[in-house]
Amino acid sequence: MAMTEIEMHYNKFNEDKRLLSRHGHVEFVTTMKYVHVYLDEILKGVTSKSDIKIIDIGAGTGAYSVPLANEGYDLTAVELVKHNLGLLKAKGANVKAYQGNALKLKRFEDNSFDMALLFGPMYHLFSKEDKLKALSEAKRVVKPGGYILVAYIMNEYSVITYAFKEKHIMECLEEGRFDKDYKTISSTKDLYDYMRIENINELNEELGLKREKIISPDGPANYIRQFLNALSEEEYEEFIKYHLSTCERQDLIGAGGHTLDILRK
Repeated sequence: MAMTEIEMHYNKFNEDKRLLSRHGHVEFVTTMKYVHVYLDEILKGVTSKSDIKIIDIGAGTGAYSVPLANEGYDLTAVELVKHNLGLLKAKGANVKAYQGNALKLKRFEDNSFDMALLFGPMYHLFSKEDKLKALSEAKRVVKPGGYILVAYIMNEYSVITYAFKEKHIMECLEEGRFDKDYKTISSTKDLYDYMRIENINELNEELGLKREKIISPDGPANYIRQFLNALSEEEYEEFIKYHLSTCERQDLIGAGGHTLDILRK
């Protein structure tokens, strides 16, 4: 994994700004809805939110860990990029934040957390072996019966947007960026790796992880950014309602920019 390229990328990339955009907000609201659905399940067995331990692996600047800590949950954040970690700590939330790697969470004991969020690492791991390591480490640190929420970037959104919409298709073909079925062949210089549902299913099967749900946190939002931006507030709120009512539809999973896989140990 090319740490230096990733660090250079995130030193310039503003994740907080992305999640505040309309298309990013769709993803954030949807993801948080499902984080809370499963936190509410855990809450049934404890006396207070502070009893629930969450680990945010690849926490970025704390877009998820900071608000969850502010709600009263016991939050631990692990982030590879020092720049991001500094921004997270500067927010002053009650988050225990460490620099670390999703592939090796050795500072944390087995069965320590009620929930693990793995929202960034799978974007930047290029081999199946590394993806399995990251998922295996998340599984190790989560208690039996605990939840692991994993985000992936999807292949079809990426091909349609980058190759066709942005007119890079011939260049991609010349560089051997696709296999015969248009599955993207990524390397560390590309920064991001792209998945299909069957690739995600293989990881879960190999690690014996049970799926609770798989959803599309952004649906069509990334494809129609300019149209979302042109909506009135009232129309945009209606789009959010539409998306939340359709994000579990299996005929749409995998078509959006991301998927959120909700697993149970």
